[in-house]
Amino acid sequence: MEMLPFRSALFVCLGNICRSPLAEGIFRSVMTTERKGEGIIIDSAGTNGYHTGEAPDRRSIAVASRHGIDISRQRCRQLADEDYVRFDLILGMDDANVAAIAARQPANARAQTGLFCGIALGEHRQIPDPYYGTDADFERAYRMIRAASEGLSKLF
Repeated sequence: MEMLPFRSALFVCLGNICRSPLAEGIFRSVMTTERKGEGIIIDSAGTNGYHTGEAPDRRSIAVASRHGIDISRQRCRQLADEDYVRFDLILGMDDANVAAIAARQPANARAQTGLFCGIALGEHRQIPDPYYGTDADFERAYRMIRAASEGLSKLF
């Protein structure tokens, strides 16, 4: 099902307030820096809809800002059936997200789905949810997402 080069990516975590908005912003920044962003669709979503319409967590906004990336205008949304047709890649931040993505997959899906670090780096590495953690946990998530985004950019 691999469709290299990819032209679109959707990053998914539980609530679309911490990791996936960071991934959307970081990957967009990497693609812009590498001058690959033209015509690429990049978005994020959550497996649940608890935070639909809200801005990302203030700590995600802060860590991104410290690295020169503005994610403050993003708004949370829930993964939708049409995403499986619209995107080439749907990437979960951890195994639970990947399982939720697979469980919702409609019959007409065309997107390749999987673990973000698995597809981007070829490693079964989960990006831990920093929500109940400290600023250091958000910084760690940022670094992990940055490394995975740089790896993923090679597939675009």
